Amino acid sequence: MNERSWLTRGALALVLLFLLGPFVVIFVAGFSGDETLRFPPQTWSWRWIAHVFTVESFQRSLVTSLVVAFGSTLAALALGVPVAYALARSTLRGAEAVRLALTLPLVVPGIIVGLALLNHGVLALQWPVTPALLVGHTTLLVPYAVRVVSGSLANLRADIDDAAVTLGATRLQAFRLVVLPNIRGGVAAAFVLSFITSFNQVPVSLFLTGPGVSTLPIEMMAYMETSYDPSIAALSTLLVLFTLTLVALTERLLGISKYI
Repeated sequence: MNERSWLTRGALALVLLFLLGPFVVIFVAGFSGDETLRFPPQTWSWRWIAHVFTVESFQRSLVTSLVVAFGSTLAALALGVPVAYALARSTLRGAEAVRLALTLPLVVPGIIVGLALLNHGVLALQWPVTPALLVGHTTLLVPYAVRVVSGSLANLRADIDDAAVTLGATRLQAFRLVVLPNIRGGVAAAFVLSFITSFNQVPVSLFLTGPGVSTLPIEMMAYMETSYDPSIAALSTLLVLFTLTLVALTERLLGISKYI
């Protein structure tokens, strides 16, 4: 084995260690039987894994996270799929400017988005906490929906719409009966990506949570301020396994890697 091959393997090992090392530490610590969080653990137990399911604040915030993630993902798809279709079939000169504008929520730091929504939505317009979270998360997810669905539409011939119209369908029927079934893989990929992004969102949620209404990541941060037991490591392990399982199943069934 030559020197270049050793250097390549060494660089790959360092990158994998940098990316996966924190997950390994958290995963191992999640099965600790110790009273405090430490690595490596002195004893091993399922104790803290079981304890996670008994914490009422985790249960309540999990429901909030699921509601917000599902609601904002569906709203982002309802807005993003028609926009992606219009941009893919548009010949207007301003289409590129619209695409650029849609990337701004990805470029602007989430803290700024959250602060803006807090000032102009929650404080000025007196939005309730849950609707404010839905609006904030939807704002961040629309660019994902547009970009992923646009990638799927790029592989679909544009004249398929005209063929459907020629055969008697309206434009809406052509989109619903012809285009949408052909891009369902891209829509599914956008759904999974958006859902995971919303579920794990921290900066925007940090500004928009309120008394009695908090998402799971924010509740985990608050829990760490008062407790230093391995519960957070155990919960993080469960969330990582949930995310990996969701992505793996979707990839196996739909092949979402083709669209992301």
